Amino acid sequence: MKIEEIIKQPEGRRLEFKETIPSNSDLCKAIVAFANDAGGELFIGIKNQPRDVIGVPEEQLLEIEEKISNIIHDNCYPLILPEIFFVNYEGKHLVVVKVFKGSNPPYYLKNKGREEGTYIRAGSNNRLANKEVIEELERQRLNISFDSLPVYSKELHDLDISLFIKQWEETTGEHINMNILKKLNLIVEESGKEFPTNALVLLSGDEIREKLFPYAKIECARFKGTIPGDFIDQKTIDEPVSFQAEEAYSFILRHVSKGSTYEGVYRKDRWEYPVVAIREVIRNAVIHRDYSLKGQDIKLAVFDDKIEITSPGKLMPTIDFNDMEAGQSDIRNKTLAPVFKKLGIIEQWGNGLRLIAEELRKYPEVKMEWSEPGFAFRVSFKKVNYINGKLISDKETNYEQLRTIANDYERLRMIVNDYERLDENEKVILLYLLDNKKISRKIAATLLKFQSTKTYEVLNAMVDKGLLIRKGEGRSTYYLLKNGDHYE
Repeated sequence: MKIEEIIKQPEGRRLEFKETIPSNSDLCKAIVAFANDAGGELFIGIKNQPRDVIGVPEEQLLEIEEKISNIIHDNCYPLILPEIFFVNYEGKHLVVVKVFKGSNPPYYLKNKGREEGTYIRAGSNNRLANKEVIEELERQRLNISFDSLPVYSKELHDLDISLFIKQWEETTGEHINMNILKKLNLIVEESGKEFPTNALVLLSGDEIREKLFPYAKIECARFKGTIPGDFIDQKTIDEPVSFQAEEAYSFILRHVSKGSTYEGVYRKDRWEYPVVAIREVIRNAVIHRDYSLKGQDIKLAVFDDKIEITSPGKLMPTIDFNDMEAGQSDIRNKTLAPVFKKLGIIEQWGNGLRLIAEELRKYPEVKMEWSEPGFAFRVSFKKVNYINGKLISDKETNYEQLRTIANDYERLRMIVNDYERLDENEKVILLYLLDNKKISRKIAATLLKFQSTKTYEVLNAMVDKGLLIRKGEGRSTYYLLKNGDHYE
């Protein structure tokens, strides 16, 4: 991509702009985050908001190159070797730090250590990785998928896989036996015993599935209006994972309209949304979600103006949703994927994104957007012309109120997966932190209009929920976003 085109792009997973050299800490967070993910480029000499090419003095270029190289070498581990080069844009000099996807993750800040210094890229932000994400990075380095790991708490002969056997035999016409289970890597043999892998437990109807993977489910909801709030309908799909996609798709069809037009004497039916594309996204959500992440389920939400599918786990590093025609394919769950293919849930490898793109071309009134809120991946299908929809009041005061609520929702859902579970006090605190980076108990009490004791309870509860982290002691105590990039 040419520099003229890059400058017009928004900051994102693989792209960041800085007017000047950032602090050592911020620079290294971006570098290790790029290395732990899909790689990326940091442009120095470009102001992001508003976008403006400032440039770097020509006589400082070599000095800046050496400084950046030394900072990365001294502060990042394992060794990261970026490509640093200069670009001239309309007479202004820019420094580009290009980081490649690392082959030895997790990468982290030396002075923080692996547990407190590993960062990953989430959208345009650098986020501190939690324990589960660090373990996933370790597995990536070893080329091991979570679903292939054995479960030692139950032997194969005690596991109820009758539902899976029935589905397999009805779909494929093949009889399930030990050889097939071994060939599919659904079982592991050790010390003369057969143990199921995580994949087989997820496919089973056994009670251990709910015990080990209570969040391996899809929460479906039809909301009244354009943001989470009042439910019109909701459903929890907690069946074995091979049944979940079709159940979720049925929920979608129940809540979208289907119209008919006539071309001559022939009737032509048309859904209000590109349901083929939505079905493919749901299937991808089930097969590519990160089952190692605790406390996160797939969320399917239908609003008046859009449909959202949110799946735990970041988008795989080699996949680019901005280039859906390229026939891309990358697999997180290497054991489940072949099973899903045999069951007809997945079709040809690399065909899914192309299918979505083709279907979207038939629906110019619907646009698809994607984002990465925290450690999740969200796809939205939005009605382009809904801005003037009937449900938005014509009264200015009501309209302003709705717009404010919608803006708050869009901001908060970038840092939390379960917006609907936040109470009003938590929303106030989180919105303040998005703008101010940290908050003291005194400021929180003023915002919430509470006494200090009640404020302390609210803040402590948010720490316990994993929304905030506490820093300092006594009167110097303050709080930061747990999923933010504002660590000091």
